[in-house]
Amino acid sequence: MTYRELYVSPTIVFSGYHTSFQEAPYTVLGIPFDVTSTYRTGARFAPTAIREASLNIETYSFRTSVDVEDLKLHDLGDLDVTGDAAETLRRTEQVIKELLEAKKVPAIIGGEHTITLGAAKAVGKNVAIIDFDAHLDLRNEYMNQTVSHTTFMRRINEQAKPARIVEVGTRAVCREELDYAKKADIAFMTAQQIRNNGVEQASRKIAKMLSDVKKIYLTVDLDVLDPAFAPAVQNPEPDGLCTHHLLDLLSEVCDERVAAFDVVEVAPTYDHGVTSIVAARTMFEILSNLEKAR
Repeated sequence: MTYRELYVSPTIVFSGYHTSFQEAPYTVLGIPFDVTSTYRTGARFAPTAIREASLNIETYSFRTSVDVEDLKLHDLGDLDVTGDAAETLRRTEQVIKELLEAKKVPAIIGGEHTITLGAAKAVGKNVAIIDFDAHLDLRNEYMNQTVSHTTFMRRINEQAKPARIVEVGTRAVCREELDYAKKADIAFMTAQQIRNNGVEQASRKIAKMLSDVKKIYLTVDLDVLDPAFAPAVQNPEPDGLCTHHLLDLLSEVCDERVAAFDVVEVAPTYDHGVTSIVAARTMFEILSNLEKAR
C-alpha cells in the first residue's frame, strides 16, 4: 500500500478536470490542518472552499495563454490529518516524497502555513524556498510552541536545510526575527520595496537570488495580499500587495525548477468566497506558468 492510499481521502475535484494519476504531471493535495493557529482559525476549511471556487471561475490565463482545462491534473483528495502537528507533518512529508519520487509536481492546498515544513523536508536539501508572505515566521517559539505557523520557517532552515530562503511581501515582523534573518542569511523583500521599485525590479532581484539553484519550493500565504484583496486569511496585515502584483511576480518565479508549491492560510468563513476565488486563481496561474515552462 502507498502512503497516498494510507493517508489520503477523496474529495471534490480541483478545477473539475481530472486525469488519472499515472498520466498527470500535477497532483493536487489538500491538507486541512490549522491546529496551531493563534489568531483566526478556519484554514482547515480552505481545501474544500478553494476547490469549490475553482469549479466556478474561468480557467484561461491571459498571462500565459494556457488553459487549465488542457492541463493534466490529478486531485488525490485531502490528507487525513490529526490533532498532533508532528504526526500531520510526518504524513505530509511521506506523501509528498512519494509524489516526487513518482515524478509529480505536488500542488498543495492548505491549511495553515505549518504544513510547509513537512512538504519542504520531502523536497530535500538542495532546494530554494521562496515564500510570499506578510510574515517572516522566524520566531523560535510562540505561545510555548516551537512548531507552529509562526516558527515553521525557522524550523525549515534548521531541519530541511535549504540552499536558500527568500521571503517576499514582508511587512509584519518582530526584532527576534530580523536578528535571526540576518544571522542565518535569509533574504526578504518588503511589500513597500516592491511597490516603490516596481514588479520588474523586484523580479530581477529575486531571479538573481535564485540564479544558482536547481530546485525551488514555492509557498504562497494569501496574507501576502492586502486585506482589501484577500480579507479571509488567518492573520491579515494591512499595507500588503495587490493581486496583480502577486500574480505578476509569480509569473517571473514559476519555471521548470519548481518541484512543488502550496497556497495556504485561507480562512474562508471570514468572507463570502472572495479569498477562496483569489486562491483558486493563484493556483491556476502557478499551474499555467509551470505548464508554459515545460
